[in-house]
Amino acid sequence: MVKASEQVDAVVVGSGPNGLAAAVVLARAGLGVQVFEAQRTIGGGARTLDLGLAPGIVHDVCSAVHPMAAASPFFRAFDLAARGVRLNYPDVSYAQPLDGGRAGIAYRDLDRTVEGLGRDGRAWRRLMRPLVRHSPAVVELALSDRRSLPPDLLTSAQFALTMLEQGSALGTVRWKDEVAPALLMGVAAHAISRIPTLTAAGTALSLGALAHSPGWPLPVGGSQAIVDALVADLEAHGGTVHTGVEVTSMAQLPKARAYLFDTNPWTLAGILGDELPARYRRSIDRFKAGNAAAKVDFVLSGPVPWAHPEVRRAGTIHVGGTLAEMSHAEAEVAAGRHADRPMVLASDPAVFDSGREVAGLRPFWTYAHVPAGSGIDVGDAVQAQIERFAPGFGDLVVERHTIPASKMADHNANYRDGDIAAGAMNLWQIFARPSIKWNPFATPIPGVYLCSGSTPPGPAVHGMGGLYAAKRALKTRFGIRTVPSLAP
Repeated sequence: MVKASEQVDAVVVGSGPNGLAAAVVLARAGLGVQVFEAQRTIGGGARTLDLGLAPGIVHDVCSAVHPMAAASPFFRAFDLAARGVRLNYPDVSYAQPLDGGRAGIAYRDLDRTVEGLGRDGRAWRRLMRPLVRHSPAVVELALSDRRSLPPDLLTSAQFALTMLEQGSALGTVRWKDEVAPALLMGVAAHAISRIPTLTAAGTALSLGALAHSPGWPLPVGGSQAIVDALVADLEAHGGTVHTGVEVTSMAQLPKARAYLFDTNPWTLAGILGDELPARYRRSIDRFKAGNAAAKVDFVLSGPVPWAHPEVRRAGTIHVGGTLAEMSHAEAEVAAGRHADRPMVLASDPAVFDSGREVAGLRPFWTYAHVPAGSGIDVGDAVQAQIERFAPGFGDLVVERHTIPASKMADHNANYRDGDIAAGAMNLWQIFARPSIKWNPFATPIPGVYLCSGSTPPGPAVHGMGGLYAAKRALKTRFGIRTVPSLAP
């Protein structure tokens, strides 16, 4: 443990992917870096842990599938593959089961997806093909700092127009049947907001395009593989991670020229206390938290018996039924009520990673959308929703573990009241994360930066918030204008 009286170059508070990305960049620039993590385990929203449900079975405690990590400029430069991180890309990126054994299937192959959508296949092609063809530009748009002009203005304009269509009542006009709109808006549910909205539509289009190019991968062994690669590189360049240290005051930290916080802004405000100017504190008070998620982890005795056989090949399953049903469920949550049939996100990682199955048992990962701060155990509701589309599911359940929204912050302080996005993803807060400043990463206190999912580009495992904050710290605090190579 570093003493508060000692001096280091940079301190990072929080060991989520953004905090570790920032630490790696700073350490590779030759700086002495210390990372402080409140939990006993490293990784924030990308941890894989043994929850004690069955011997040898490990669970991804937050994120399990990583389209943004695969697309992220930070991780492309970091080169996960060269560091031994294997990403498995399912042929079916995601699926949307419907009643009666029907389903929408999003293959990595766009043409195959089109074939399976019948009368709406051509409409799906017209919607997705321009985005898939220009997926690098879509990634740049989705993962930008929201302060730079997009390099491909034509693709950006086309994306914006399509987002306007799909984010309004016009979004259903192009569809003839109910499968395709459900397939698209199941992806929108990742925003945990009303459907349709502009931000939900933007989420659906950007992640939907990545589903066809390059795909939605699952790391072999779980999300922790990504975290372990980051920590190994940090330590190889002289950095250190201290776990079990809950930072509540700046007095606990060593003296440093730069402090980067991979925390939500409310936690940051609590740590900085009276040092924080009143105007910036008011902007944090105005920053709105989002709707919530409750986590339900299962141990199963076999693969999920989805009624539609192709759903069994999907890396991610959006369990919400039709567009109308999902819209109703998300509206209920936004109104502070629990939906009878909640929106559920699910993944069966052992389908693609045989090492996740031990002695015939396997983990099954699910989230359900609930009102912020909910203390209700939604395990029964989630199990019923899965059983609806996978008859016999309940017969496979060996163990079940639920974390209500009100307890999500116990394992990750950024998830206040179950808000796993660390701030609502509405149109205003896409840019005002956490406030509308030209440099959203810098606080009014010199040398103090925010680098979490509460900053652009927002939540997900991509490391870009950490990269952007580290670049600014290098330039402003250390006079280093060239970002160091991230290559192995």
